[in-house]
Amino acid sequence: MGRPFQLIDVFHDGPFSGNPLAVIFDAEGFTTQEMQRIARWLNLSETAFLLQPTTRDADYRVRIFTLERELPFAGHPTLGSCHAWLAAGGTPRSADEIVQECGAGLVRVRRREGLLAFAAPPLVRSGPVDEPTLRTIETVLQLDRSRFVDVQWADNGPGWVAVLLESAEAVLTLEPLRQFPTRVDIGVVGSYPPGSPVAFELRAFFSDHKGGVVEDPVTGSLNASAAQWLFASRRARAPFVASQGTRLGRAGRVYIDQDRDGTVWVGGKTTTCFAGEYLL
Repeated sequence: MGRPFQLIDVFHDGPFSGNPLAVIFDAEGFTTQEMQRIARWLNLSETAFLLQPTTRDADYRVRIFTLERELPFAGHPTLGSCHAWLAAGGTPRSADEIVQECGAGLVRVRRREGLLAFAAPPLVRSGPVDEPTLRTIETVLQLDRSRFVDVQWADNGPGWVAVLLESAEAVLTLEPLRQFPTRVDIGVVGSYPPGSPVAFELRAFFSDHKGGVVEDPVTGSLNASAAQWLFASRRARAPFVASQGTRLGRAGRVYIDQDRDGTVWVGGKTTTCFAGEYLL
């Protein structure tokens, strides 16, 4: 008997312009090794496996895998998994929010104006970056640190360190290394001129399972932690729209907002592009 699956376009601004996510339902019975093997075979930045929640407070549970490892939390798998669960007939306990259980705990998701948005989880690591990490960033980005406006840990699970450059143009002209011997998770941010349709350009670089440095099309977790950092440092005001994936030929759009209590919401469009069955 097959397991349903969906391929979801997340954070898009038109057909096939965001970050694709594979969502496999009814994943009970898969071992961790089997999930990792499937994720590598699909060769997407992440693959999500839906399971029954282990707590009454959650509507569903998800395990998230990159090509290299399992993540406790990731943004586009959160929105894509929620979209897939709802599209398959999932009914949330609350009319206002859907609650996802993942390795990082419980994540709230809300539906507003045709978008899904998740509440940014708290950072597990923040603050200044150590000297060895700065040297790694310089090497991987092939950019002298004198070009860095600021660098901070912005880790909400995947391990991000965020680098602020002087402009969106500086972000778009980066030519990073494509191989590096140790794992990296580097997010780069730069602002567009006032009055532009989007406020910031982001790029995300991370290691795959073979030591390659991969660029992610659109990254919800990085946009979440970068927004928290930009708000705290008074470099941004809510709401704003961020762009990502431009150098990859994508048109990723991430909608950032902030409640009065300080909660940062990270939203985007989600669409099921393909659906079928896992037959093995």
